Amino acid sequence: MPYTSRRLRAALLVTASAALVAATLPAPEPLGIGDRLFPHLGNPGYDVLAYDISLTYRGKNTEPLDAVTTIDARTTHSLERVNLDFAVGTVEAVEIDGRAAEFATRDEDLVVRPPDRLPAGVPVRITVRHTSDPSGDPSRGGWVRTADGLAMANQADAAHRVFPGNDHPADKAYFTFRVTAPNDLTVVAGGLPAGRRQHGAMTTWTYRTAHPMATELAQVSIGRSTVPHRTGPHGLPVRDVVPSADRDTLEPWLDKTPKHLAWMEEQVGPYPFETYGLLVADTETGFELETQTLSLFERSLFTEPAHPAWYVESVMVHELAHQWFGDSVSPRVWSDLWLNEGHATWYEARYAEEHADKPLEQRMREAYTHSDAWRAAGGPPAHPDAPSPDHKISLFRPVVYDGSALVLYALRQEIGTDAFDRLERTWVREHRDRSATTADFTRLAARIAGRDLTAFFDGWLFGEKTPPMPGHPDWRSAKPRTTAGPRGAVPAPKPG
Repeated sequence: MPYTSRRLRAALLVTASAALVAATLPAPEPLGIGDRLFPHLGNPGYDVLAYDISLTYRGKNTEPLDAVTTIDARTTHSLERVNLDFAVGTVEAVEIDGRAAEFATRDEDLVVRPPDRLPAGVPVRITVRHTSDPSGDPSRGGWVRTADGLAMANQADAAHRVFPGNDHPADKAYFTFRVTAPNDLTVVAGGLPAGRRQHGAMTTWTYRTAHPMATELAQVSIGRSTVPHRTGPHGLPVRDVVPSADRDTLEPWLDKTPKHLAWMEEQVGPYPFETYGLLVADTETGFELETQTLSLFERSLFTEPAHPAWYVESVMVHELAHQWFGDSVSPRVWSDLWLNEGHATWYEARYAEEHADKPLEQRMREAYTHSDAWRAAGGPPAHPDAPSPDHKISLFRPVVYDGSALVLYALRQEIGTDAFDRLERTWVREHRDRSATTADFTRLAARIAGRDLTAFFDGWLFGEKTPPMPGHPDWRSAKPRTTAGPRGAVPAPKPG
């Protein structure tokens, strides 16, 4: 049968299947796991163990990629339907344990009816054949189009704009990426390389993670890239991904990463993953992003002369710190975001203090001045206001950056430097590769401090007004005009 006929027949079968689904599957409904800030994000009834994501990129970053996403999961409840988060792309077929399954979509959910009811506590393999479309609104996240290809920016709720899954950091899983692209392009993804195979004019690159990962932290880079390698502490493989034309220009910045890794290890203990590196993308996003093992940076961060060197390094440390705080230890719900951004901002500021003579106390006093206004504009650090539905990255406000680093400063003032340092090291060690909550952090802090800290945390994390700063009774919080910052960003560079 000619190729075109096969395609036509397949299209007719898909159309007929869709009509059958519409006739037999009760009206699907989007579900969620009850996250206060993203009510329909995540799905109940199963735990994802691993993703295997195959993507075929044919050289144009405005055209859909052919994709197959295979999800290995275990049911936690008996299920007549399986909901997956998926928003952008066309679903062609779904299989459950190798058998064709009915499916339908509603809002940003793909709803699948297994051939038979799935009992609780059993393994299940879900295979979705679909497209992954990078041509949508880049401000909503997912694929980011670069000058020569694609990268990903999935925080906070945009991974399901790239592939179907359980798109919530409470459900971390192992990932395998199999990406096929023209031979003249380079593909790098989170984790370590696990093979490369050329077939005609195309090459398939395979990468696997050695640690579980939240969907929002997945990263795939496709482009005309160079991948320089170096060695970090204890032999850690460090690999960067940069536009080939910028290799020499960027090298002085890339060469700083081993030093940054060593400094962070001095603060909180061993680096938690199998590799690290910077993905420098020729694109304008307005943010940098801590994608696991391969942080995303705009090219302009390193090439814009107006950015002081100390500021560029502090941003690099900010995203590196996230590998411990946010990546290895992920938020259980999105209200726990302060644990990610507060800690990354804290270590960014401390690095600037030690290496660029930017006093931490001065920065924290300035943050205290703004703290009441930040809380009024966006809620307290551990109970932020919901983001705007049409601008979800508005969740990433000053109160979760410097406003949350201020909480950590107050905690160190309250329990002392030694106890605070033990808390930080214990936190990342005890919760490595897991999702954790604000309550987990406050309980651990009380345990290490040896006393009840309920009143302290109630005020600092949930209060409408900023409590008095321990050790600084003269600090005052005013109400200046503030604006929300972009996702993944750190405060704008200050002169000097």
